[in-house]
Amino acid sequence: MVLKRKIYAKLLEWKENSQGKKAIMVEGARRIGKSTIVEEFAKKEYESYIIIDFAKKDKNVEEFFNLYLNRLDDLFMMLGTYFSVKLIPRKSAIIFDEVQSFPQARAAIKYLVADGRYDYIETGSLISIKENIQDIVIPSEERSINMYPLDFEEFAWALGEEQLIDYIKNCFEKRETLERGMHNKAMHLFKQYILVGGMPKPVSLFVESGKDFTGVDAEKRDILKLYRNDIMKIKAQYRSKVLAIYDQIPGLLSQHEKRVVFKNIQEGSYAEQYSETFFWLSDSMISNECFLCSDPNVGLSMYEDRSYVKCYMGDTGLLLSHAFDENELLESEIYRQILNDKLSLNEGMLYENVIAQMLVANGHKLYFYTHYSEEKHRNDIEIDFIISNNSKLKYKMFPIEVKSGKRYTTNSLTRFKEKYKARIGEAYIIHPRNLLIKEDILCIPPYMTICL
Repeated sequence: MVLKRKIYAKLLEWKENSQGKKAIMVEGARRIGKSTIVEEFAKKEYESYIIIDFAKKDKNVEEFFNLYLNRLDDLFMMLGTYFSVKLIPRKSAIIFDEVQSFPQARAAIKYLVADGRYDYIETGSLISIKENIQDIVIPSEERSINMYPLDFEEFAWALGEEQLIDYIKNCFEKRETLERGMHNKAMHLFKQYILVGGMPKPVSLFVESGKDFTGVDAEKRDILKLYRNDIMKIKAQYRSKVLAIYDQIPGLLSQHEKRVVFKNIQEGSYAEQYSETFFWLSDSMISNECFLCSDPNVGLSMYEDRSYVKCYMGDTGLLLSHAFDENELLESEIYRQILNDKLSLNEGMLYENVIAQMLVANGHKLYFYTHYSEEKHRNDIEIDFIISNNSKLKYKMFPIEVKSGKRYTTNSLTRFKEKYKARIGEAYIIHPRNLLIKEDILCIPPYMTICL
């Protein structure tokens, strides 16, 4: 099944605005549905299209680019003949799928766009990694957009719950609680999202099977294995460090602070030794990194401290499978027990990861904040996330605390608000309960993160 994705609207906007003067590059992790959505887009929005999968290493196609790039009439004739597609000027698209496998095609975008006859859509996994682009000049005629796993809203669409999403958004705008039954329904759907995740194949299996978890875990483990195989192909100089962090993500997120303590990974290690590691995991979009902001203010990146980092899994459904022994397939019944709160699990790990995932999908860069009290000999303020550049209140920041349980304190957030009162637009607690306002803090259920 082809799932409805928000990125389709962005592709439409690009097509209408660029009018062939820019190619578009869709970047994202492996198996998030890039090829599916761009082909669906080309099928619906053009009279004809060619999709070239460079991962297949078709020597004939590669030879066309090597021989005919200076004779574009011949290149288009050869491509059209080879793929049995009639290309129509300004009414056809050519898709370069997995273009990182043949960088010469990406470099050729400059000349192809200048020619102006067709639109060009590229997809790439790990496309920004240095070893994939070191021999080419990235064309200025290319615009990049990131694609992520399905967010909660897209997951709800897949399950036919568009009206529920509209109701959630309406309640958030009005700062009203959801009707109790609707809140329970939304929370149940959100728990399903945590367990299944947002990778298209597991979601499709879940929907097509009538919400059965059978097969979902096996599919997620296939994706995790694919990621691990990708790691084994990178440069040996930082391969072991990437593997160490990747394997330890569930363990790191199980801790109270959740940040990476480098000396615990390997005795005597420090943050600078792992800079390439986090670059790789984040740039491949396998993980979402969250840096300490030492002096939180508008323009959070100016105050980021990269020696303190939290590393979240790019997809929470994958994190759940990753957290269990890799040889221990989770049966459907186990999923149902987790869903119905009959099996003990580290919900804090999953909740914080899924909120990170949803914030990134909304376009936010992730930062956290801690303050160490010399008097108390411990952190007396810990803020899980800080976001900025909210469309309604620019030049303000928005602290977020994530609570997986219904009982909690607001001490950290209250102290943070007192310390940085003038800089804060609105403060949020994300908790499993319905919406409420407490001590000038907006407490929202986790499914409302789509509104932030």
